[in-house]
Amino acid sequence: MKLTMLGTGNAKVTECYNTCFLLSDAGRYFLVDGGGGNGILKQLKSAGADWRDIHDIFVTHRHMDHILGVMWMIRMFAQAMKRDGYAEEVRIYGHKKVLCILDDMAHMLLSRKEAEYVGSRIVFVPAADGDVFDIIGHKTTVFNTHSTKTKQHGFTMYLNQTDKLTCCGDEPYNDSERMYVQGSKWLLHEAFCLEKDAQRYHPHEKHHSTVKEACETAEQLHVQNLVLYHTEDSDPASRKERYMAEGRQYFSGTLYVPDDLEVITLDG
Repeated sequence: MKLTMLGTGNAKVTECYNTCFLLSDAGRYFLVDGGGGNGILKQLKSAGADWRDIHDIFVTHRHMDHILGVMWMIRMFAQAMKRDGYAEEVRIYGHKKVLCILDDMAHMLLSRKEAEYVGSRIVFVPAADGDVFDIIGHKTTVFNTHSTKTKQHGFTMYLNQTDKLTCCGDEPYNDSERMYVQGSKWLLHEAFCLEKDAQRYHPHEKHHSTVKEACETAEQLHVQNLVLYHTEDSDPASRKERYMAEGRQYFSGTLYVPDDLEVITLDG
């Protein structure tokens, strides 16, 4: 399996794309969030991924930097179905309120004929805490992140019988997630800024964490590989070096601070 980071930035970035990523395995693709606009189409093209091959999409929550790119994906699928008989089914997973927003937007913004495919072949799959799905051939369990801002879900995907990849959405780890996060071979976790820059970016006011805090959490929960994303973009050229330098002080596993379009092979 491979992880392609289509975007790595927070909501207001201009030097990179908003955080979203693609998991691929044996020709099957799983898109997680879509960023804040039609830039998702450019990111997929730059990554060498054909949007037509994506049949499973997970939306962590309703914030614009996560959901609007998914609306563009819906538009592309609906137009293809209307135009040339695109025969595949697309499944979009998320909290029922998130799916209601997408459904409303689709029926308000798409043509009537395009919107006919929404709910029939573009299928909304409500996901609640503890729900288990088979996604691209892997057991995937959804969990509530207990966000105080908006309804948000993360997930744990089993790479094989024992190794798991866990995504915590874009908020810090909550102890209610321990059964999913603890012992993960791979953990995807937000890190808004460096610890020394907390007074500048105020991550806690935004319900985000610093690199130090994310790495301490991963260390305490015996994570093997930690991927940090959803960052500020003040100096993207030096971000990897700066974040790695801080993170390695607090996390003894393998640390990744990917750039947009970086590909990570998930051994497991």
